[in-house]
Amino acid sequence: MSRIKGISAALASAFFLGLAPVYGKEAIRQGLPPLGVVALRTSLAALLLLIVVLLFQRKYLYIYPAGLLGCLLAGGVNGLGSLLYYSALSRIDASVGQLLYSLYPVFVMFWLFLDDQRPSRLTLARLGLILPALWLLVSTNHQKVDLLGVLMMLGASLLYALHLPINQRVLFDMPAPTVTLYTLLAMSGVVIPAYLISGQSIEAGLHSGWQAVLGLTLVTFLSRLTLFLGVKHLGGLQTALLGLSELLVTLVFSYLWLGERLSATQWVGAFLLILSLSLVTQEKFSAQDYRTSRFQWLRNPKVTKDYPIH
Repeated sequence: MSRIKGISAALASAFFLGLAPVYGKEAIRQGLPPLGVVALRTSLAALLLLIVVLLFQRKYLYIYPAGLLGCLLAGGVNGLGSLLYYSALSRIDASVGQLLYSLYPVFVMFWLFLDDQRPSRLTLARLGLILPALWLLVSTNHQKVDLLGVLMMLGASLLYALHLPINQRVLFDMPAPTVTLYTLLAMSGVVIPAYLISGQSIEAGLHSGWQAVLGLTLVTFLSRLTLFLGVKHLGGLQTALLGLSELLVTLVFSYLWLGERLSATQWVGAFLLILSLSLVTQEKFSAQDYRTSRFQWLRNPKVTKDYPIH
C-alpha cells in the first residue's frame, strides 16, 4: 500500500511539474520577467498552503528544530535552482529546457552515492534506458540553443536533485504537508529578495500574464504536496525516476499550447523513457538506515506519540 501510494503521488507530482514550464514560458512570453515569475509562483503557493494549514490542519505546523533546519536548507537550495530554472526558461524553449532538467535523477544518484546509498542493478538499467532516450529527444532539435541557458538549466537540475535527499531525511520523521510548507517558505525567502534586488518590474506583464501565473501557482502547490508524499514512501531516487514522466507532459502541452513539434526520433526516445518508468513496479524498496547517513544530524532525537505528527 505504501509503495502504491508513493508511485501514485510521484506520478501526480510529475504531471503537475510537467505543466510548470509551459505556464512559466507563457508567463514570460506575456512580458513578465523570469525572476518575477518565480517569485510570484513560489510566494503565492507558499501562502496558499499556509492558509490551508492554518484553517484546517494546524497540527502540521509542528516541526522539530533540526527538521526545520533541513527544510530551510532544502528550500534554500531549491530556491536557487528555481532562479536558474526560470532564467534559463527565458533563453531556451520549454521543451528543450525540460529535456535538460530531466537529467536530475542522474544527479540524485550521484548525491545518494556520496551518502553511501548504492543504487540497485535494476535502477542502473533504468538509467541506462533514460540516457539514450534523452539523447534521442535532444538530438533532433536543430535550433541554435543558448549555451548560457543550457548551463543554467543543468545547474537548476543539479540543485533540484540535491534538495530531494535532504527532504527525504526530514520526511523520515515528519509528514509531507509539514515539509512542503516549510520548504516553500524557505524558497520564498530566497526568490523574493533575489527578485527585489534584480530591479525587474512585473507591472507591465502582469495584466496579460496573470492567468499563466495563477496556473503556475496552482501546479506548484499541488506538485510540491505530491512530490514530498512520493519521496516519503519511495525515496528520493525512485521519486526522481518516476518524475521523469513530467518530460512527456511538457512535450505534449508544449505542442498543444506553445506550438512546439515532436519528430519521429523524439517519439522513439519518449518510448524508451516510458519503458524505463514502467520498470518501477519491479523495484524493491527498503528504508534507508539514517544512522549511517550524512544527513543523520537532521534526526529528531525524541518523538513520542504525544506529538501531533502522529
